[in-house]
Formats: sequence, C-alpha cells, structure tokens
Amino acid sequence: MSGKSPKTVKAQSAPNNAIDFYRLLNEVPLGVLILDRRRRVLFCNHALEAIVGITAAVAQGLACRHVMRSRACLTECPAAKGYLSENVCFETDLINRDRKRIPVRCTLAPIFDAENRPAGFIETVEDLRPLKEHGEKVSQAYRFGNVVGQSRQMEKLFRIVPVIAQSDASVLITGETGTGKDMLAETLHHESERAKGPFVKINCGALPETLLESELFGHVKGAFTGAGENKQGRFYLAHNGTLYLTEIGDLPLTLQVKLLTFLDDKIVFPLGATKGFAADVRVVAATHRDLERMVRDGRFRQDLFFRLNVLRLHIPPLREREGDVRLLLDHYLNFFARKTHRSVAGFAPRALSILLDYDYPGNVRELRNIIEYAVNVAREGKILPKHLPAYLSEARESIRPSGAAAEAVLPPPAELEVDVVSVAGEGSWPMAERRLILEALVKAKGSRQQAALRLGWARSTLWRKMKHYGMDQS
Repeated sequence: MSGKSPKTVKAQSAPNNAIDFYRLLNEVPLGVLILDRRRRVLFCNHALEAIVGITAAVAQGLACRHVMRSRACLTECPAAKGYLSENVCFETDLINRDRKRIPVRCTLAPIFDAENRPAGFIETVEDLRPLKEHGEKVSQAYRFGNVVGQSRQMEKLFRIVPVIAQSDASVLITGETGTGKDMLAETLHHESERAKGPFVKINCGALPETLLESELFGHVKGAFTGAGENKQGRFYLAHNGTLYLTEIGDLPLTLQVKLLTFLDDKIVFPLGATKGFAADVRVVAATHRDLERMVRDGRFRQDLFFRLNVLRLHIPPLREREGDVRLLLDHYLNFFARKTHRSVAGFAPRALSILLDYDYPGNVRELRNIIEYAVNVAREGKILPKHLPAYLSEARESIRPSGAAAEAVLPPPAELEVDVVSVAGEGSWPMAERRLILEALVKAKGSRQQAALRLGWARSTLWRKMKHYGMDQS
C-alpha cells in the first residue's frame, strides 16, 4: 500500500465497480493511520490531521512517533515488537502541533498481505476531549469547591455557602468526624473576598494550653521560660484572611475568654504584651462536639458560643446523604487512579455491593481512605472484594459501636504484624510500610492518633512517616 497516490479496491460482489479506499477512510470520523512494518506513515485521514495538526503530505514517510507524539510512543507502544496477533486498545495523550495535550483512545490492529504475512498496522485515534469535558461538567454539577455531593442536604448546603462566603461574620461548622468540615472551611475562604489573603488553620485540641495560647496570639520575648524572641501568632499570620479553628470544642476555658475578647474588639494581645494590635481576620470554627450540651455542662462559654454561632453550617453524616456514597466512590476512585497513575477502571459488582452496604461511621474520610487503599492494592483492572480492607467483609451480627465506644475497641498490634508479613513480600519495604499505614488509617476511620496506637508507634512517628511518603495531605 502506498500513500503517494490513491488506490482503489475491487468489490467482490461487483467486479466492474471500484471503491476509493482512501476517500472512504477520509469520511471516517475517527483519526486513521496506516503504517508499514517499520511503523512509518503510509496514510492518515482528515480526522487525524485535525487532531495532530499535521497534514497528510507532511506526515507521509515519517515515523509514527513523530506524528503522534504521544506518551505511549515512549513507553508502551504495542507495535514496538513489530508484530501483533490481535487488536490492542489503550488510552494515552499526545502533543499536537500547537503544543496542546490531547487525551486520546487508540486502537491498533495488524494488517496482513495476501499470504497472511504481517504487512503493517492500522491505527484509529479517538479524541477524548469532548468526553472529558462532559465528565467535568457533570462532576462540577455535584460539587462546590472540594465538597462533593448530590443529596438533597448537600444541594441545600451548596446553595447557602456562596451567600455565607461573602459575609465577614463568624461561622460555626458542625458535623461528625470525617464529614468534610475542613474542606468546607477552605471552600468558604476561597469563595470569599478574602481569597487572596491567607488561610490559616490550627487544631485547638492538638496542643497544651500554654503552647496553644502562644500559637494563637503570639508572645513577646521573656513572656515565659524559653521565650527567647518575639513570635507572631496565627492571628497575625491570618491578617486580611481567614483563621480556621478546628476542634473548637477542645479550646480551654481560659483561652475561650481571650478568643471572645478578640471577636468583640478585633484586637490581639500577644502573651506577655501590654499593648495589642488590630487584626482583620475572619474566624471560622468547626467541631464534632455538641456545644449546646457543653454550654449546659459549663465546659464551653455560652457567650462565646453565641458569638461563634452567628452563621452555622451543618454537614450531615454520610449515612444520611442518599446517593452520595456512590458518587464519592467514583470520585475518589478517579482521583487516586490519576494520582497514582494506576489503570483502575471501576468496581466489580461484589465489591461495589460491599461498599454500598457499609455504614461508614468514619464518614467521607473513612470512604476516602478505603478507596486509596483499594487503588494501591488493585493496581489495575477493577476493584475486587480482596482489594478492600478485610474488616469490610467481616460479618456484623450486632450494631457497630460509635463515638468513644468504637475507638475504645481496638485490636491488638499483633493483627497488624500479620499484615506486615503479607505485604512485605509484594515489593520494597517502603511500599509495604505505606500500605500498612493506609490500612491502619482505614481501620481507625481516619484518626491518626488511633492509627498510631494500632501500629504501636508514637503519633509523631506516624506523622513523620506519612510526611515522608507524601500522605500528610490525605
């Protein structure tokens, strides 16, 4: 076959009629390449010219890789061995003449001569941009910022968030652990007029009272033993931006008074200072605790509660968000497949049934950790039941305990020692250790403190290892 001049093929049913083969291929809406055995271009149709930005006259005689310029050309070209026994379909991306990256689906098939000997290849190229754009539009219809959902409760939340974002009033975000309060707080900041300012986060339950006061408000030199120099606190760092106080229910009573003073006066007094400074900061607080009950029990100041509760957003638990589990499963499967460069196509029916029947006491965080674990274990193909954490498949004859009771029921570290043996043989130790951490996080429903207990590590050790493996943003 030659690309220099169009050839015709005699139709068997009508010997006197001829079919213009190249003209026929030019009418095909998919890109078509015909290659010789050395993978040099003999012909490309008009659709392929539009995709790659190279005319057929220029492409003729060039090596396929110089026309396609795709990622597969460098690493995984099925025709690299010179022979194919059957059709091969794969997805990749190419760089066109305008240096734009285009996602494509390629199907490569062998061509044989009259004596059934390999004569070359025919390749079809489908432009996936319309499908990708449609998928993104559909995805965006069910998300606001980093928060994903399509249930009635989440639609209501999506409608009110843009309005609240434009206000400078304090916001209180409530919801169970793992529902996505942190992501909602970031979305509020990015949708507000303060988006160009800093977003500063601090966990009120992560530090002892003396250190927490210094972290929040700063201190002056000599304010306490070891204070060798002045330190700017988080309020100072969040000037013209948003300060996000997570786990506000764990804030000590003495600091509750100082926070209330700032909310009233917008003046920050560093620890040990006699003079304050004005800070233009919007405060967003979040908690999984029942603050009304804490107020009744005298563990949280009523006046501070009223001051924080100017605008309130509640994120419902995942078990109450009808239809969101399946949406989140697909969302995080695609997210982690892209992140880890794994070819995981979906869920096997049995695995999907297990995931949809589970009640997710750890909410979205637990679901995310489960899918991250499954994608790392599956590597390619579909997620099977064996790729899911073992506890999902275990029979549950009684109702799972929740809250503090659930966290108290922890298996002995020996359970994880067995897992070390099973995963260490599948690759390098860093890979095995990373998977071990993932499984501990999944079993602890995202709680790093409980995961550290399961592993028999200090919390700082777990944090250091997660940072080393790039897992600290998960």
